[in-house]
Amino acid sequence: MSAPTYSELAELVSVLSAQITALNVKFTALEEKNNALNEEVMTLRKENRALKARVGELEAQVRTNSRNSSKPPSSDGLGKPAPKSLRKPSGLRPGGQAGHEGTTLRQVANPDVVVRHEPPKCGGCGADLGDAPVVGTKRAQVFDIPPIALQVVEHQIITRQCGCGNVTGGRAPAGVNAPVQYGPRAQAIMVYLFMGQFLSRERTAHALSELFGAPVSPATVAAATTRAADDLVPFLSQVSIQIAAAGVAHFDETGLRCEGRLAWMHSASTQKYALLHAHPNRGKTAMDDMGVLPTFTGTAIHDAFAPYDRYTGATHSLCNSHLLRELAAVAEHHEQTGQTPGPDNWCWADQVTDALLTVLAAVDQANESGSAAIDADVLATQTKLIRHGALIGANTTPANKVEQKHRALARRILNRTDDYLRFATDLSVSFTNNAAEQQIRMVKIRQKVSGCMRTMKGAKDFAAIRSYTATAAKHGITMFDALNRLARQDPWYPATT
Repeated sequence: MSAPTYSELAELVSVLSAQITALNVKFTALEEKNNALNEEVMTLRKENRALKARVGELEAQVRTNSRNSSKPPSSDGLGKPAPKSLRKPSGLRPGGQAGHEGTTLRQVANPDVVVRHEPPKCGGCGADLGDAPVVGTKRAQVFDIPPIALQVVEHQIITRQCGCGNVTGGRAPAGVNAPVQYGPRAQAIMVYLFMGQFLSRERTAHALSELFGAPVSPATVAAATTRAADDLVPFLSQVSIQIAAAGVAHFDETGLRCEGRLAWMHSASTQKYALLHAHPNRGKTAMDDMGVLPTFTGTAIHDAFAPYDRYTGATHSLCNSHLLRELAAVAEHHEQTGQTPGPDNWCWADQVTDALLTVLAAVDQANESGSAAIDADVLATQTKLIRHGALIGANTTPANKVEQKHRALARRILNRTDDYLRFATDLSVSFTNNAAEQQIRMVKIRQKVSGCMRTMKGAKDFAAIRSYTATAAKHGITMFDALNRLARQDPWYPATT
C-alpha cells in the first residue's frame, strides 16, 4: 500500500480541523449550557433554603398557642393544648377546703312573708286538727324577686307670690332637672348591664324595656354612661396619684378596635387601685398621657415592651409568665427540629425554665414560712444556671428567623437577669404580671361580646367606669353599689392613708 500523498494529508487535516472546530463549538455550547444549569441549580438551592426557612417559620406559627406565646387561650380553637400548670401539686382535694364559708343559699331568721300549710284533717281517723297541738314544723324558704315595677315620684316645684308682690319658686332636688327622667337606681342598672356585664346598648335598652315595662332607648343608656364617666374625673385623678406613689405597680397594654382603627387600652394597678386609659397610641406618648409612669419611682412590673424602660426613675421587673411561654416555644422548636440528636436532646431553654421554677419554689416557701428572703446559695446557684443556659442560646448560629428570635431572647435574659429575678430579691414583687393582665382582660371580653368601640369617647368612658368598679371591688365594694352611688352623684372614694 502506497503512502498518502501530500494533498491527501492536507485534505485529511482540513477535515479533522473542521471536526475539531465543530467539536469546540459543541463544547462551548455545552459549557455555556452547563454554566446556565449550574446557575439554575444555585438559584434553586437558594430558593430551597429560603422556602425551608419559610416553612420552618410557618410551622412555628402553627405551633404557637397560649402556652408558648402571648396569644390568648380563646385563640387556640378546638385544637387547644392540654392544660399544663406551673403550680406544684398541693396535696389538697379539688373544691372548697375545710373552713371555707361558701356562697350557697342559707335560711334566714326573719323571712319577709310566712305562709303556714296546715294539714286538713287527721291522716288516721279523719278528725279535725284545728285545736290539736303542734308537734313539729319544717321550714322551706324560697328566695325570689317580686314583680319589677317602676315607682314614679312626682316633684312639684311650687311657686308662690308674696303680699309684697315678689314671686318665689321652690327648688327641685339635686339631679332632678327634666320633666321626665329615670332615677339614679335605674341609671345605675343601665350602666351595670352596659359596662359591667358587656351588653350592647341596644340589648341593654331592650332588656330594661321588658323588665321595667317602660321605654328605654339606646340613647338613654349612652347618656347615662356618659354622665357616669364624666363624674369620675376627680376619682381617676386620685387613683392615678395613689398608683404613682405605690411601691410596686403592674403595667400592661392591649389593642382594641376603635373608630375602625387600632387603638390601645393601657393598665396600671396595685393591690388596692386599678386604672385603665384608652389612647390612640401604644408607646410612651400614651403612657405619659396616662400620668402614672412619669412620676412613678417604685418597682414597675411589665413585659419587655421597650417604652417602659424609658422611665428611668422606676425599678423594673419583667414578667416571668411571658418568659416561660417564650422558653416553651424555644424548647418545642428544639424538639421539633432535633437539634441535639440522642435521648437527652438537651435544650438551653429547659435549663433556664427549671432554674426559674426552682427560684419560684424557694420564694413560695419563704412566703409561707414568713422569711424575709430566700436562701442565698439557692439563688446564686440557680442564677448561674440561668445565665449559663442563656449564654449558650445567645451564642448559637441561627438558621432562620425563628432561631434569630430565640437567640434574641437568650441575649435579653443575659442582659436583664436581675429584672427577671427581681421577685427573688424583693418578695413584695410578683413573679408574673397577671394582675395587670386581669385588668385589661375585661377589654377583650367587651370586644368579644359587643364588638369594637365606636368612638374614642366611648372607649374612654369604658376605661373610666371599669377603673372605678375595679378599684371598688379591690376594697370589697360591689359593682352595683358603687354604680348606684355614682348615679346619685355621690361616687365612692377609697380611704387614703
